Amino acid sequence: MAIGVMVLLIAVFIIIVLTLLRFKKLKHEIFAFFLIVLILFAFFSFTMAFKGKNIAISNVSDVDSAVKIYLSWFGNAFNNVKVITTQAIKMDWGSNKTA
Repeated sequence: MAIGVMVLLIAVFIIIVLTLLRFKKLKHEIFAFFLIVLILFAFFSFTMAFKGKNIAISNVSDVDSAVKIYLSWFGNAFNNVKVITTQAIKMDWGSNKTA
């Protein structure tokens, strides 16, 4: 009986170690996923913000103007989401019911 308990404890210990290793790997996979999403978001948002603008980053003043354009675009995007959300909340959703 003592050998059976010892085997059970070793099996539980191995399962715990493997589970912890899996969570560690999962943590890295989640971090990599969010990093990829962040890079893709940055790429597409920069592309949208600077579409139709002749931006050449050759000195500090050009970087300053590019940052101002991007932050202005980003702020306006959040403002648009806020306006749409506010308008959706104000709508009379009760009139959509059919009897």
